Amino acid sequence: MSKELRRTPIWKLSKFIEDHILPDTTFLTGVRADINFICAFLKERCFQGAAHPVRVSRVVMGGSYNEHTALKGRSEANMVVLFNNLTSFEDQLNWHEEFLEEIQKHLCQLQQEKQFKVKFEVQISEQPHSRSLSFKLSSPELQQEMECDVHPAYDALYEVRQKEEVDCEIYNKMYAQLIHECTALNKEGEFSMCFIDVHQNFLKNRPPELWNVIRLVKHWYQLCKEKLRKPLPPVYALELLTVYAWECGVKDSPGLHVAQCFRSVLDLITDYLSLLVYWRWCCEFKHEISDYLNRQLQKDRPVILDPADPTRNVAGSNLEGWHLLANEAMIWTHSTFFMNCDKSILSGWNVPVRSLLSGSQTLKERELKHDVHLSSCWEVLSKK
Repeated sequence: MSKELRRTPIWKLSKFIEDHILPDTTFLTGVRADINFICAFLKERCFQGAAHPVRVSRVVMGGSYNEHTALKGRSEANMVVLFNNLTSFEDQLNWHEEFLEEIQKHLCQLQQEKQFKVKFEVQISEQPHSRSLSFKLSSPELQQEMECDVHPAYDALYEVRQKEEVDCEIYNKMYAQLIHECTALNKEGEFSMCFIDVHQNFLKNRPPELWNVIRLVKHWYQLCKEKLRKPLPPVYALELLTVYAWECGVKDSPGLHVAQCFRSVLDLITDYLSLLVYWRWCCEFKHEISDYLNRQLQKDRPVILDPADPTRNVAGSNLEGWHLLANEAMIWTHSTFFMNCDKSILSGWNVPVRSLLSGSQTLKERELKHDVHLSSCWEVLSKK
C-alpha cells in the first residue's frame, strides 16, 4: 500500500482516498446498528438494582466511529460510558475497576444473547486488575473491523446539558476542578474522556476535504507504524495538526487542498521540536485557569494541548517516536511524491509561526441547545 500511495500523482489523491482508504459503507451501517444496541443495553443494565445511586447517564462514541475518520480495513473507536451521581474526577479513579467489571459482565452476557449484524467479540485482558476493556466488531467477508476501547468516565458535563444555554460559569467551575484534582493527584490528561462532547463538537461540521486529509494522514501514519515497528506519537496529535494546518492555509489557497494540507502536516511534523499548538476557550475563564495554561505552554515541546482537556498534552513525551516520524516525513517531502505534472514540486502552505484563528461570534451566539459548542482559537508558536 505504501508503493500504491507513492505512485499516486498528487492531483489524484482524492481518487486514491476514495478507492483505497474509505471504509465499506455496508460494514459501517451494520456497525452503527450494533453500536446503538450496545449503548442502549449498557445504559439499561449497568448497576440496575444496585444499592448505591451511581448509574449510566449515557454512552457516547468517539474516535473513528463514523464515516468521517474510519479507514478501510481496520479502525479504532472509543466507547465512553458516562456515569452520574459522582462528585469528583477522583471518584472516577476510585470506581474505575468496579465500572470495568460491571461493563465487562454485561458485554459478555450480550455476546451470548444477541445475534449481531457483524461479528462481536469482547476482548478480555489476561492481566489481573487490568485498567482497559475493549471489543471488536468485524466482517471477515468485507475484510473490515473496528476495535472499540471502552472508557468509563465521570459525566462532568451533566450539569451543563441540563441548561438551555451554555453557562460559562459552569465551565469555569468544572475546568478549575479538573485542574485542581489533576495536579493534586498527579493525573494530568487522565480525564479527557469526561469531555467527549467537546471533542465531538470541535471536530464536527468540518468540510469533506478536511476529512479526506485526516484519513490520508492516518493512512500515512499506519504505513509508518508498519515500517518502523516502534512506538510512535498518538495519531490524534496528527489529526489536530491536520485541523490546524487546514485552518491556517485553506482560506488563502485555491487548488490542491488535499495535497497541500498533507504536505503542510508533514512539514509541521519535521519541525516537531518547535510545536506549541493549543486551543484557547473564549469564555471569560478565571485567573487560576489562565495561570495553569501559561504553565502548560512553558513546558518542553512538542506541546499539542487537547482542545477538550487543557491538562492533556496530546503530543506525549515520546521524543524518539517523534524523531522517527519526522525522519519519515522528511523522506516523503524530499521525494518525487509531491511533484506536479509540470515537474515542479508542490509546497505546503505558509503556515505562520504565530497564528490566531477565531470566529467573530461569541460563545453564546454559536451555542446549540443542549450542545457543548465552544468557540476556539488556535495558536502555534515557534521556540526561538
